[in-house]
Amino acid sequence: MLRKITLMATLLALFSLVLPATYADSHCEFAEETIRLGGIAPLSPPGATGAGVIIDWSYQQAAADINDACGVDIAGVNHRVEVLTGDSEGISERGQALAERWIFEDDVHGVVGGYHSAVALATMLLTQENAIPTLFAGPWNDNITANGIIEFEGRAPRIEDGVDYIFRTSPANSMVAAVAANWFIELGLDDVIIMTENTDYGIPAAADEAALLEAAGVTVEQFSFELGTEDFVPVLNRVLARAEPTDAIRVLVTGETGFNLVQQMAELGIAPSGDTICVAESFAGDSTQFWAAVPDGNYCAFTRVGATPTLFGDIAHDVNDRYTAEWGGVAPSYSLEPYDSVRLLAAAMDAADSFNDADAIVAALETIDIELAQGRYYFKYGSHNPELPEGTPTYLWHQWPDPIVTVVQYFEQDQSALDAAVIYPPVYQTHGTAYIQPGTTP
Repeated sequence: MLRKITLMATLLALFSLVLPATYADSHCEFAEETIRLGGIAPLSPPGATGAGVIIDWSYQQAAADINDACGVDIAGVNHRVEVLTGDSEGISERGQALAERWIFEDDVHGVVGGYHSAVALATMLLTQENAIPTLFAGPWNDNITANGIIEFEGRAPRIEDGVDYIFRTSPANSMVAAVAANWFIELGLDDVIIMTENTDYGIPAAADEAALLEAAGVTVEQFSFELGTEDFVPVLNRVLARAEPTDAIRVLVTGETGFNLVQQMAELGIAPSGDTICVAESFAGDSTQFWAAVPDGNYCAFTRVGATPTLFGDIAHDVNDRYTAEWGGVAPSYSLEPYDSVRLLAAAMDAADSFNDADAIVAALETIDIELAQGRYYFKYGSHNPELPEGTPTYLWHQWPDPIVTVVQYFEQDQSALDAAVIYPPVYQTHGTAYIQPGTTP
């Protein structure tokens, strides 16, 4: 059945670009009961509202593609998929309230997506307790797939007994930190400033990168900010007052807050500059929003999670074409990840031949092998393979092990992310260099 739904969705996605969904699925006969998924998105401040709108759009695109292919086949009966998008505001308490509503009022059959780690950590407590299959795509905190539910002193699985309902397809902080830190180390940098948001994403992400850099002998200074901060000049003046400029400023601040920080750095001539490398948060990969908010950000680099455009397969190109038509620019990971989370959970329900047998859906997810927009999805460790070899990071439990993480750099004003240079790791380099000095062209 898994092969059937994947093939049908791929073929019919071509028609969904030009035909309204109501027409495209008019050939299908659907059961009265709809498969309901709760979709997390930060649609209001202080959350990253620009990302939230795109996340919701991606959920609806995925549901439409599934339904255009006659939905999910359960015991020979087609069921529509509906995503009930909830506004997390980027706040953990709001995530908890969403979970309560979805579970106790909407009777959802699964939860997908996400963006902020604090929201995911709050949401997963309830979805685990109430046996709701949950597939996070976006939050990076290691604990989401390690000890986010209970402390377990490094053991796997992270629950004492029973079924673990929590999965993740976005990378853990440690995966992203290793790429960014290794790039700095290979560039031979001596001094780095990390500017982070004071959240369950920012604080551990900064700690991971700082630990790797300091172990390699790099001096690290850190500053933290609340989401929603608008004026960064007092802190940036302290950076300007240093005796020597720092080699790089690593920004781990999401959404509009991060854009404001990077623009103010650029306006003050701090970074990007001949002295200091600017490394923005991955949200900078949305070139349309980046240039609108950071017009002085040329030569900024950023970490990109997910397949680069040169590695897009058919499904990624299909979604990206729709994204470009709707929003301009290139579909970022926070568009492709939530799209895949809906498709992936629907495929697991198809394979399990059930949308309400949570344990069967978990078993199907643990053994799934499917190609979607971000790549080939599978989960190496879970109840199907519970023994993590010594030294294996515990976050790999129910974690997709192969997310692509790269460092990308703009080198022309108003450049599309499609044309920006992939500069690290070397295996993905597109312009033959690990860094482009401001004022030059590769």
